Amino acid sequence: MLRTAAAFLLTLLPAMSADAAPDAVKKETAAKHTNRLSKEKSPYLLQHQHNPVDWYPWGEEAFEKAKKEGKPVLLSIGYSTCHWCHVMERESFESADVAMVINEKFIAIKLDREERPDVDGIYMTAMQAIGMGGGWPLNVFMTPDRKPFFGGTYFPKNKFIVTLKRVAELWSENKDAVVKDAENLAKELEKFATEGKSAEVGAKLPDAFINGAATGFAENYDSKWGGWGKAPKFPSPQGPELMLLSAAHHGVNKQHTDQVLHTCRMMAAGGIYDQIGGGFARYSVDEKWLVPHFEKMLYDNAQLIDLYLNAGLISGDAQYHNVARDVIRYILRDMAHKDGGFYSAEDADSEGHEGKFYAWTKKEFTELLGAEDGQWACEFFGVTEEGNFEDHSHPDPLKKQNVLSVAKPGVKLDEAGQKRLAAVKQKLFDARAKRIRPHLDDKVLTSWNGLMLGAMARAGVILDHAQAMAAAKKNFAFVQSKMWDASTKTLYHRWRDGERDTTQLLSAYAFYLNGCVDLYEATLDQSVLEFALALKEGMVAKFFDAKGGGFYTSTGTNDLLYRAKDDYDGAEPSGNGVAMLALARLAYITDDKALHEKVKQCLLAFHNRMVEMPAAVPLMIKAAAIAGREPFRVVIAGDVEKGRALLKAAHSVYQPHRVILGTAGPVEPMAKEMKVPEGRPAAAFICTGQMCKPPTSDVDTVKKHLTEQKKK
Repeated sequence: MLRTAAAFLLTLLPAMSADAAPDAVKKETAAKHTNRLSKEKSPYLLQHQHNPVDWYPWGEEAFEKAKKEGKPVLLSIGYSTCHWCHVMERESFESADVAMVINEKFIAIKLDREERPDVDGIYMTAMQAIGMGGGWPLNVFMTPDRKPFFGGTYFPKNKFIVTLKRVAELWSENKDAVVKDAENLAKELEKFATEGKSAEVGAKLPDAFINGAATGFAENYDSKWGGWGKAPKFPSPQGPELMLLSAAHHGVNKQHTDQVLHTCRMMAAGGIYDQIGGGFARYSVDEKWLVPHFEKMLYDNAQLIDLYLNAGLISGDAQYHNVARDVIRYILRDMAHKDGGFYSAEDADSEGHEGKFYAWTKKEFTELLGAEDGQWACEFFGVTEEGNFEDHSHPDPLKKQNVLSVAKPGVKLDEAGQKRLAAVKQKLFDARAKRIRPHLDDKVLTSWNGLMLGAMARAGVILDHAQAMAAAKKNFAFVQSKMWDASTKTLYHRWRDGERDTTQLLSAYAFYLNGCVDLYEATLDQSVLEFALALKEGMVAKFFDAKGGGFYTSTGTNDLLYRAKDDYDGAEPSGNGVAMLALARLAYITDDKALHEKVKQCLLAFHNRMVEMPAAVPLMIKAAAIAGREPFRVVIAGDVEKGRALLKAAHSVYQPHRVILGTAGPVEPMAKEMKVPEGRPAAAFICTGQMCKPPTSDVDTVKKHLTEQKKK
């Protein structure tokens, strides 16, 4: 922990856990007030537009005012579907008492972390560095030149008022010391962000290390409930994906694959999965995957579609692909803009209560389903009179609520039982649809859309899912139309109500680029590959560090304390990890030597981080594994439509060391020369290096060659 003014402040504040349940307070009523946030597009900022707090959006105006008036800045960061953000708003930011202190002593800024993850990342790292924890809402106190010195996550109202007054007192009486501490902290943060990652030229990750990194995850496995680590449990798909890749990389590792498959089964049976409407919640508060934090995020569901697709390919068990289909049904029903964009998230709360939309009492089951079906459904979903969930964050908590899960996940229903379950689920779905839905965050983020684009494209070809493929193509057209400026190769990050922002983020470019590579491999549409190459050029021009390697998180405008390079795979994958993976795949498809070299530069830039902290960067290790081994290149030649069966065959085997391409457009020169043998409408050429198998029009032969490669 870094020594700063935070240490002094902590000795003055009343002891209380940052994640403690709040005191029950009555919402204060005040005269209608409208602040500057009313002009914003962010749903999160708009939620605060009528707070009595004199909020500014993130921007130069707020900091100039702070400098002019000599006041510290309170930066409050959250997002529109954040449960504890709602609690703190209800208790504190809607309070006239709290607003009076903030408005008098501070310049207050509200920030949507989903619109500006680059800003959020800097201050989240700062708070963790001084021992204040992480999470949202994140409340940071800083100098007028953006340097942080104290903060925390959720503050109950009384503690927040005390904190505000203590910080203001410290600023007034010891300003010089606070500023000095803040400057030292900023220097240490920038040093941490820019040093100590790179390796010497020639360094590389050996195969044994990649397996060792995956084994590190395996050692932390929960053999009873699945998942890695203790509660709260996040799906965090990048770790399981690395374990699957490692098993394919070194020959089948039964321990790794069994852990991933067991985890997928337990998550799909738990309350973290919406048993009635489909889709995964953000995390489970317990070890059993039973009681979720109910918000549903686009990025989680996109990554989990991919994971369940891979689990189905590896196991041959239809249950995993059925989960993927269910998630897709949810996304297309509830999370899709009519023109093709995908919305960001659904809230945990409805009517002020966490989980109210999703939870049930036993009485509701019996009245809705009747005595016989009601009792059967209670046993199937684990519904009891006592319940398994209460919302303690509300002054009037709901009691005896049940989060639905599959009570006996190992028991399989016969055909009659499956029909009965389907009928029960439909009745529950129809009844639930009459409830007040949670808030929908309807902004379209290019980064998260890129994750879902790739998932939909893969599902389209692997599952023969026409709706998923249509959604992927429609999303591609939407982003080209709404978010892309071809003349400057600029991809914008957020679109809402017909308006896009100006923020430039690596995650937008990298995630969408990787999604485009998935879409190209699923369709062989050369226009998609051409767009991917243009997007790659824009990404490299705007974010690549030619001197130090790797990509900056954003374009480095004057509103940042320093330029960071994100590498950590949390709930979302890192921008650098996805960029490396996308560029490695693109380099193999186009045989671009310069692109291969850029991937090597990126890997060197983060080499030490991969060696020292492999659990934090599984996607980078995956990218290193793919970049470091010559892949199978599956070239589909001839009539595209008649080659669909061959294309599906190439996707129907889990083979991470594989790219798929056609013979037209900006593909490798060797592929352009491949011709279909006379008398055949289409053929597949399976190549490594300069060597190719004889062309085949047999789907089983395609699968056989890729499976053989996997076992080597």
